[in-house]
Formats: sequence, structure tokens, C-alpha cells
Amino acid sequence: MEEHTITILLVGDEKCGKSTFLSRISQGRQNLHAHTPVTLLRDLDQPFVFEVRSRKGQYRFEFYDTSSPENWRLLRPDLLIICYDISQRLSLINIQRVWANQVRTAFAAIDTLPVLVLGLKRDLRSEDDPNGIIYPQEAYQAAQAMRADKYMECSATTGELMTQVFDDICNTALKTTTADGGQSAGGCVAM
Repeated sequence: MEEHTITILLVGDEKCGKSTFLSRISQGRQNLHAHTPVTLLRDLDQPFVFEVRSRKGQYRFEFYDTSSPENWRLLRPDLLIICYDISQRLSLINIQRVWANQVRTAFAAIDTLPVLVLGLKRDLRSEDDPNGIIYPQEAYQAAQAMRADKYMECSATTGELMTQVFDDICNTALKTTTADGGQSAGGCVAM
């Protein structure tokens, strides 16, 4: 059975939850939805490797985030995930103003590269937020404006929606190995 390596890059503000998200999925599919403590992976451990088997073959997913390597812009990812912290309005603003521009500059193939937007720390969405609540519809609209292929959100701390997000990432990543590629046909879809 042929093994395919798929490079997945997570970008986003520092402390938006990327490391906790990667640490949660590193504990295995059976622990995605569990409300168990998460042991954080170290940046030095990158890439974080996950083996996935499907009917079509074996796949090696190599996850990187912007903490490592030193220059993540030198990577040639097959899938890009732009992350933001649901509890921080500035983080949502930055995916549009900062990260969308940085990835557009860094990756010439951005027009064919599947891009997902991932809201992290869903458990911290609060009615008492002085900046106003960031509802999923608002973030979905931001993802649409960025021409992302999909919008997702989850909480790595509680495990809420982790299984669905991981499945969406896997399905999109697997599509990158086909002739059609991983981009959605009609633009951004919501999970």
C-alpha cells in the first residue's frame, strides 16, 4: 500500500490555541471528544506526525505551526489552516489583516492551496465579552471574504467539536492527493 505524505501548516496569532489543538489530536482519535487534560507538545517536536489509513491508502500527515520551523514560509504545505482565538476579537481581525496577507505573500500557489479557517477556544466564547461576542456567523463571513474553503471551530480543552474538525481536516487533506485537489468547488462552507 502506497504511503502519501501530506504537509499541513497551521498559522495564527501566538497563543490562539494551535499547540493545544495539535496536542489534543496527538492523543489519538479516541480522545478527541474527551474532557481529559492535554499534555502540550513542544515546538521542537515538529513536525507532529499522524498516521491515517483509509480505503485508498496510508497517509502520513505532518502538522507544523508557525512556532517552528524558524522560517515556516519555506514550507510547501498541501493544506493551510488559519487559526484564531474565538475569545479575542483582535485574533479574528488579524486572520483577515495579517495572516491572509502573509500566506498570500509566502505561497505562490495560494490560488490552488486549500485553506481552512479554524476558530479555537470555543469554550471561552462569552456573553460577557466587552468586545462583543464573536458568533460563528461573523467568523464564517470573515472566512468567506478570505475565500477560504471551509470554516470550523472547536475547543481543544473540552473536546467540543474536535472529532468533526479533525474529520474535516482529514477529508480535505486526503482530497489534496487526488486530481481534483482539496479546494471546495463553491467557496467557503461551514462545518
